[in-house]
Formats: sequence, C-alpha cells, structure tokens
Amino acid sequence: MPNLSVIRLTLAILVFSLSACASQTKVSQADIQTGATQSDRYLPLLKGKRVALVVNQTSQVQGSHLVDFLLSKHVNVVRIFAPEHGFRGDHDAGAHVSNAIDNKTGIQITSIYGKHKKPSKDIMDQIDIVVFDIQDVGVRFYTYISSMHYMMEAAAESNTQFLVLDRPNPNGKFTDGPILDMDYQSFVGMHPIPLLHGMTVAELALMIKGENWIINASKLALFTISNANYKRSMPYELPVAPSPNLPNSQAVKLYPSLCFFEA
Repeated sequence: MPNLSVIRLTLAILVFSLSACASQTKVSQADIQTGATQSDRYLPLLKGKRVALVVNQTSQVQGSHLVDFLLSKHVNVVRIFAPEHGFRGDHDAGAHVSNAIDNKTGIQITSIYGKHKKPSKDIMDQIDIVVFDIQDVGVRFYTYISSMHYMMEAAAESNTQFLVLDRPNPNGKFTDGPILDMDYQSFVGMHPIPLLHGMTVAELALMIKGENWIINASKLALFTISNANYKRSMPYELPVAPSPNLPNSQAVKLYPSLCFFEA
C-alpha cells in the first residue's frame, strides 16, 4: 500500500505546478508595464525641474519616444545624453558618437561614449534630475550599464537626482558565467557580477549604489520605477532592436557567448 505522506506530497506538488502554470498563462508580455509606461509614478518627480535623459531608440512609451512624450507633458528636457550606438541607435559597435543638436526638438545631445564617458560638473550643474531609460540585454559587457554607472557617479558628485525607468531583462531567467576579476575592469566589464547577471537595469542601479561601486554612492538620490506584471521567468521579445548587431531575439539569446568572437 502506498505511503500516505508520499501521496500527499505528490498531490501538493501537482497542485503547486498547476497553479504556477495557471498564473503564468494569466500574464503575458502585453500585460507588462515598463517603468516608462507608468508615467503617473514619475511625472511628479520631474515637475518644475531641469531634466536630462540618457536614452536611445529603445526609449519608447505609448508609441512615442520618451523625449517626445515628456515634452508633450510640458517637462523641461534640457539635455540628452547619448550612449554607444548614439541617440537614434544608428552607430555601429565602437563607432564614435559626437555631440550634436537633435533636429526634431532642438535639444543639445551630449555623447557619453568615447573620450568623455562622464559629463563635466559644469554640465551637471545645469541639471536637476537625470532619467535613464534604455533597454539592456542582461550581459555584463553590454556598455549601456557602464554608461549608467558613470552617469550615476556624475549625479552623485553634483547632488543631482537619478531616476531609472526599468525594462525587462530578455536574458533574465539566467544567472550564469564567471564573476569579473576586477584586475580586468574596463568599460566592457565594470562590476564584480556574473557574465549573465540576471538583473534589470533598475535592480543593477540599486546594487551599484548599495555596494558603493561609484564615488559618493551614499550621496546619490536614486529613484527607480520597477516593471509591473513582470517575472524574470517570462519570455520577453524586445519591441525595438537594442543595437545594430542584435536585430532580433535569437541574436539577443546568442549574444552572451558569440560576443566573445566579435573581435
């Protein structure tokens, strides 16, 4: 005769598995609310302030670019900071990103990729809050998180507030690979985290501040707007290609390994 405790345990596992499957089917990618879509949570933080944005082509909200969306809400956007691949995401890997003026809005674009990875204090003194909203792919050597690091440090040094609008990690279900040996720290590996770190950009920002990985970390006024209706176990198809060499989901999934052969 079967052991009753074994039967009870088996039934409990079955019920848990069925409920887990049911909960996963109730929530789809269409239900996910990125940080940028939750404007009621962050617009009050921007009201009456001089706002700078760290954005690129992935910074979309309600069918518009975040820059255009904020301007439509009468937010005073005074500067755009452009990471690798540029503000519009049309620069190849490693290509120089220059300072410019955005033709559509007339806003000054300042490059934070190349010689100057961190803006000067003179520039930061003209800003009250920096908003970071860029789609990451969850890999340590993807340079958008390095740019976030330097921008957080610049904000901390100038007493400027820093807001991260979160987005899902398409490789978030994995935490794998070696932790960086800090003797080899560089712009393509800045933090002692695994190759596939499993975090969203907002979670990583909290870790960078909490672990004191930037100068004056304790002085940084950091705000994050987390994703809603999101679990890292969910598959997430990126609505916009995050960079020229990652045009689709297959490329994003293969990137953690194939990027080692990029040279």
